[in-house]
Amino acid sequence: MRVSVSWLREYVDLPADLPTGDLEQALVDLGIEVESAVDLAETVTGQLVVGEVREIEELTGFKKPIRFCRVDVGAANGTGEPQEIVCGARNFAVGDRVVVILPGGVLPGGFAIGARKTYGHNSAGMICSAKELGLGDDHSGIIVLGPDVTAKPGDDARPVVGLDDVVLDLEITPDRGYALSLRGLARELSHAFDVPLRDPARVPAPAGTETPAYPVEVRDTVGCDRFTARLVRGVDPTAPTPSWMQQRLVTAGIRSISLPVDITNYVMLELGQPMHAFDAARIAGPLVVRRAEAGEKLTTLDGVSRVLTADDMVICDDTGPISLAAVMGGETSEVDTGKTTNVLFEAAHWDPAMVGRTARRHKLFSEAAKRWERGVDPAVPLVALERAVGLLTEHGGGTPSAEILDIDHVRPRTPISLPADLPTRRVGVEYPPARVVALLERVGCTVAQGADRLSEDPGSVGVASGVGTVLSVTPPTWRPDLTDPADLVEEVVRLDGYDRVPSVLPTAPPGRGLTPRQRRRRAVAGSLAERGYVEVLAHPFVSPELADQLGLPADDPRRPAVRLANPLSEEEPLLRTTLLGPLLGILKRNLGRGHRDLALYEIGAVFHPRVGAGSPPAMGVDRRPTDEEFAAADAVVPAQPVHVAVVLSGDLDPAGWWGPGRPAGWADAIEAARDVLAAAGIPDERVEVRAAEYAPWHPGRCAELRVDGSVVGHAGELHPVVVAALELPRRTSAMELNLDTLPPTPVTPAPTVSGFPPALIDVALVVDESVPAEQVRRALEAGAGELLEDVRLFDVYSGAQLGAGRRSLAYKLTFRAPDRTLTVEEAVAARDAAVAVAAERLGATLRGA
Repeated sequence: MRVSVSWLREYVDLPADLPTGDLEQALVDLGIEVESAVDLAETVTGQLVVGEVREIEELTGFKKPIRFCRVDVGAANGTGEPQEIVCGARNFAVGDRVVVILPGGVLPGGFAIGARKTYGHNSAGMICSAKELGLGDDHSGIIVLGPDVTAKPGDDARPVVGLDDVVLDLEITPDRGYALSLRGLARELSHAFDVPLRDPARVPAPAGTETPAYPVEVRDTVGCDRFTARLVRGVDPTAPTPSWMQQRLVTAGIRSISLPVDITNYVMLELGQPMHAFDAARIAGPLVVRRAEAGEKLTTLDGVSRVLTADDMVICDDTGPISLAAVMGGETSEVDTGKTTNVLFEAAHWDPAMVGRTARRHKLFSEAAKRWERGVDPAVPLVALERAVGLLTEHGGGTPSAEILDIDHVRPRTPISLPADLPTRRVGVEYPPARVVALLERVGCTVAQGADRLSEDPGSVGVASGVGTVLSVTPPTWRPDLTDPADLVEEVVRLDGYDRVPSVLPTAPPGRGLTPRQRRRRAVAGSLAERGYVEVLAHPFVSPELADQLGLPADDPRRPAVRLANPLSEEEPLLRTTLLGPLLGILKRNLGRGHRDLALYEIGAVFHPRVGAGSPPAMGVDRRPTDEEFAAADAVVPAQPVHVAVVLSGDLDPAGWWGPGRPAGWADAIEAARDVLAAAGIPDERVEVRAAEYAPWHPGRCAELRVDGSVVGHAGELHPVVVAALELPRRTSAMELNLDTLPPTPVTPAPTVSGFPPALIDVALVVDESVPAEQVRRALEAGAGELLEDVRLFDVYSGAQLGAGRRSLAYKLTFRAPDRTLTVEEAVAARDAAVAVAAERLGATLRGA
């Protein structure tokens, strides 16, 4: 939020000689982050003056409209003659007063202004826009001064446009929505400097009348618990927004539109109450505030046609929705500049959660929605109406109606019980109970003990010691964030000063090193990284359509998913049940950016809902939950096993002058799974690879990984339908393992190293093509006995000479004895024993025999 210090001074008596640095530090001490504090007088150097346009010559023959202007700048240029300036803006005419920077001046960003020849004419200086002066983002036209500005040509323009001010750019945390207003910031600064506050909301405002200003029906009093409105008739549709108001809006980053709309934005900044102005003549029939019907459409003020859902709140007339409540108005009832004469002001109070979901669903983060989802004072609507009506009648004429609508269903704040010594116990700083009471009352809370008001006298009974004293604290209407004793403790600490809280580091207990789970995770990550895989971290949020895109069957346990109550995006409201969806999305994004050869991996949790678990118990923050409460809450929390997944696309080995590259395939995904299991400490003899059919893998190129007979994951090539649905390259391969299902890492004895030479024998076995190579390898290991040191598949062959449905698998067998050199007879006997077991179990025959 951007705000000028001069505007703040209207509500709080800041010291006249207050340095900018001290002001910035005071805000930081209050917990308000200051992005920047800029003295605008130092951003523009040189002569910045008021000018009056005397002549305009339209230049033709160029790609864009260009104007050659003669501008009266008084005696500022030393000659008194009009200044010749070339300008591309179109929003000014002869006689308008503008802001001119003369040669030698420097604009924000170090942009130096000089005299030069351009478009065939001499141009000395520049007519400035708000963006060029650093006052806002509007670059659609130059600044045209209003008729209420008394400055003459040649006068210094800095005070006219607000460049004699200090502008604060503040980052307001989500829990302090009240600070998104001048009222809230002034209140905070009054605490910091202990100076009086002139609360703009503490002014008399007429109450609602029996006869409403306009017929309105509120059907959902939860989504909208207060709705006020007032009508102003006979407004001058051509009345301009006063320059001082435009200047403050521009400083805040809000574009000036028309007087009624500018007033609603001004009141929003001043009081924190978002408002809306309707053209009463464009409303057909009574207004109805209700939930939208699924599929209803509304074209908002930004020109976008939006399809509504049943969770959206709308304001309707006889034609249907005319406003997306609390977020943005509709085109059909907007104030028409130059035509609107009857203005209906609306100020309401909306449910913050509803507004936040609507804004995210429609990706429409308006200034109003930003305030609503952080909390707005429900006691302000009538004051905001009175302020808006007063500004409109003062600057645009018109007659306000005597009727005022006020539909009020706001519930009173619930008192919070606060032990008087809780701040001291929680923070470790002595806060006398009287000090606690004083600070909470400064915030605006009403503090009482039982039915009696507490005295600030430290000697009063029960207050001096605070032991056993319980305060009943009712937060003010403008602080919806104060709901628990812990919130009140934070306010006491914040106002008393964070600098009083000692910084004492706790003594770190002696460590025991990494846990087995941490060591396993690091080993797996290191193993994949060493093999060229790149780690990515994907968002765990997925769309409901992902299960269909991955081809998961209707009864697949990965289909049921946890739905977030308040998702970041309505398009991805579910938590992932498999790593592959988000990981393949990252693969697709990288492919779209020109990367072709990719090997990615992720280690993270997936989420499986506990069906029928019910709702978690409500647990406060005033004490530690009991073991029973922990168990009840844990029974509802989704199961969150840790998985590891890889995806591969393109060439695993690059092509070059040495020859073609080798594309990544299903075998590489399986090998990645083997590498993960080896890094996790699972011996190879306990791992089994079998052919399987499991979505989203290709049924003929999918393997399941088993450890001790239990399935721990799958690997292979993705199904062509899945590849097409996700728009991925052909032959894209993937692997996913559940690390939490792996057994503990066994104690591995040190290997015995033999110093005797090995005996190397190759065997080629012909088997049915349905027999997995892994089963053949295991049969050879079982038959070869203890002399077999290693067995490795090095060739696969199929052809007509082998017969239909047959293939040849060639293995390299390594034999070695620990205590002697093997004879040829011993090695051949071990080889024959291995082949015999393969023949017995799998019907294998020696190729060529």
